[in-house]
Amino acid sequence: MHPDGKLRLEGETLIYNTETPGPDEMTGIVSDDIDRLLELLRGPDPITTLQLNSAGGEVYAASQISDIVIDFELDTHVHGDCDSSCVTIFLAGARRSMSRGSRIGFHQIFWSAENIATYYDREAPGQGWQTPWDFAAWMYLDTQEEIYAHLTYIVSRGVDPGFAIETLRTPQADMWRPYRAELLAAGVLTE
Repeated sequence: MHPDGKLRLEGETLIYNTETPGPDEMTGIVSDDIDRLLELLRGPDPITTLQLNSAGGEVYAASQISDIVIDFELDTHVHGDCDSSCVTIFLAGARRSMSRGSRIGFHQIFWSAENIATYYDREAPGQGWQTPWDFAAWMYLDTQEEIYAHLTYIVSRGVDPGFAIETLRTPQADMWRPYRAELLAAGVLTE
């Protein structure tokens, strides 16, 4: 663990600041962080809270980290910003808090045209997509499944269903940052 890296331990709080990577780390939430997080949580030091500061990152890495946070029954705390896929991790907390002056930001899930094309080229032979239209039909269904899973997760963490729906309104290029009172009323913050 690099002292200036993304993960550092202070007492019983594990700080996960994806905006201050160490020399061999990538900025943002990435799959490489998962093993390092597990190593620290399985170590001898008691950890009760995961403190977050992140502009987001890989959706699937955030989902795996959220499963770990739930399994270890950690509390989560935002100190700085917790945007995009960081919110998935934050909502995994048993108790969820935010320091004054911090922000939580929501936006729609996004998949760039370049990444879609790369995925199609790589997966088409194995998936049996004969044309881009076959892929488009699959993608339409897959998107609905992902949105359903996203909303189900948010609501399962105690967030008001109406608020959960609103998290899908803001385009990826923007960020919806509700006020503290709204986050408390909706169950995003628990204290």
